[in-house]
Amino acid sequence: QVQLVESGGGLVQAGDSLRLSCAASGRTFSRYAMGWFRQAPGKEREFVAAISWSWSGSSTYYADSMKGRFTISRDNAKNTVFLQMNSLKPEDTAVYYCVGDPEIVTIRRGFGSWGQGTQVTVSS
Repeated sequence: QVQLVESGGGLVQAGDSLRLSCAASGRTFSRYAMGWFRQAPGKEREFVAAISWSWSGSSTYYADSMKGRFTISRDNAKNTVFLQMNSLKPEDTAVYYCVGDPEIVTIRRGFGSWGQGTQVTVSS
């Protein structure tokens, strides 16, 4: 199991970019699939992106509405996963959560080890 701490959230204007980070503790981070979810006030938690692990390289997955604007990446040497968010819109306002699990399927189903979340607010 990993412990996750998100950072990088804040208040930005529409059209701005923001990069979220998720630092993981544990020696097996490189063998964990990682993901990002978000939850806006009054709405259900929503899948954003996920990245697998593999000896031959990682694969990435995105929610359709985030494709082309958001990019997930990982730095195994730093035990960190990132979410680069470009062209932000007011509807991207939410608490963003990092999640980790050895299996990418578990991530995409919304299960795993969760961080505490970081607030992203996009003003119009």
